[in-house]
Amino acid sequence: MNAILTLAGLTFREAVRRRIALAAFVLGLAFVALFNVGLYFILDEFARSGSSATGAQQAIVTRSVLNGLGLAGMYAINFLALALGALLAADTLAGEIGTGAIQSIVTKPIARWHVVVGKWLGFALMLAIYLVLMTTGVVVGLWLQGDYVLPGLVRGVPVLYLVSLTVMSITLMCSSRLSALATGGVIFGLYGLGFLGSMVEQIGSALNNPTAVNIGIFSSLLVPTEALWRRAAFEMSSALTQAAGAVSPFTGLGSPPSVLMVAYGLVYAAVALWIGIRWFSRRDL
Repeated sequence: MNAILTLAGLTFREAVRRRIALAAFVLGLAFVALFNVGLYFILDEFARSGSSATGAQQAIVTRSVLNGLGLAGMYAINFLALALGALLAADTLAGEIGTGAIQSIVTKPIARWHVVVGKWLGFALMLAIYLVLMTTGVVVGLWLQGDYVLPGLVRGVPVLYLVSLTVMSITLMCSSRLSALATGGVIFGLYGLGFLGSMVEQIGSALNNPTAVNIGIFSSLLVPTEALWRRAAFEMSSALTQAAGAVSPFTGLGSPPSVLMVAYGLVYAAVALWIGIRWFSRRDL
């Protein structure tokens, strides 16, 4: 256990020193600033244009707008976090194997699975910190400027974290067998497949087309990232937004996945990590 924690700490510190993590945090701060500036001007313009409405009507519409803006912000955070997880893990094993740096680790009296699990834990900690900071920036902005808090944050944010963990686990698995470039291509190809399948499922649900819905469900089983996001968005949607059932990449309310998809995502990430351990343990270094 000490070896795993030591490797996790080394991985975290290495991730901090890498320019990828630095760039992700800088871009994240820029996004939070832009979101809050945009939120200010949107609310200001909205207050002016809606001045003729009654107080109750204005409050309902304003809260609906704030919920929609909050979900859009969370959607951006979801993409930035999963991109960070993919970029961090894509080069970790493949790069060290290619340069021979992995020899300085595996020659020590530790098992190979310690290396994979230690790296996974280090990246998981990095993603947790990143997600907390980004989410805080959006949530605090909505609260200070609109006196509004997204519902279901306690249930939705952990599912967002699971999305990035799933992508990172798949990336680490591929990195144990493929080159860094090939790993990146596979990961973003899978993400695209999941995104398109999710949209097909939502549109099929809106049009009452069982074939399209089944295609979307199948793609969600292959790559559950978008289905997990839609579950998180459903948890953070207001009652009015859920009742509207609008089809949108920000809400995914056309056919929200069940809670079982969260359990499937957990199993999926664990299996990906296990496969990565198996592949790395058998690879000729």
